[in-house]
Amino acid sequence: MTVRQILIHPDPRLRKLATPVRAVDEGLRTLTKDMLATMYDAPGIGLAAPQIGVMKQVFVMDCAGKDDSPDPMVFLNPEITWTSEEMEVSEEGCLSIPDIYEDVTRHARVRLRWMDLDGHVQEAEFSDRPAVCVQHELDHLKGRLFIDHLSMVKRTMITSRMKKLKKERARA
Repeated sequence: MTVRQILIHPDPRLRKLATPVRAVDEGLRTLTKDMLATMYDAPGIGLAAPQIGVMKQVFVMDCAGKDDSPDPMVFLNPEITWTSEEMEVSEEGCLSIPDIYEDVTRHARVRLRWMDLDGHVQEAEFSDRPAVCVQHELDHLKGRLFIDHLSMVKRTMITSRMKKLKKERARA
């Protein structure tokens, strides 16, 4: 497993639409192992393929608590099939927008359909932290970031901070 570099906003690749996975092969299995290694190393609870520059509809997540056993999940070609009317506000961050946390409103529960690494279609309902994570990672596959759910003023301020961070990292 290789820890990959995570793209930092405003990288234009983070705004592109991801393409569906056509087949599960060894390359895709390696990609998902690398994504999990990258996510755990960051550390984070979710990572979408576009965040490492791979424009495929793939994301990984592990919302297990610190005292729980790891529970890594891999989602290929995910789609939300149902959302609750109930909305929930929770603090979100993003590995592509380091050290920034803001309140975002999302559906409290969602039902997701996806393909697993065996090529089988799965469907499950998610609530609480996993529901937020699923919606956040799906946004990445559509070229959206959590800051797109914020006001224009906040988005502009955060984007300016990320540009400054990228310049500082480039100098280092």
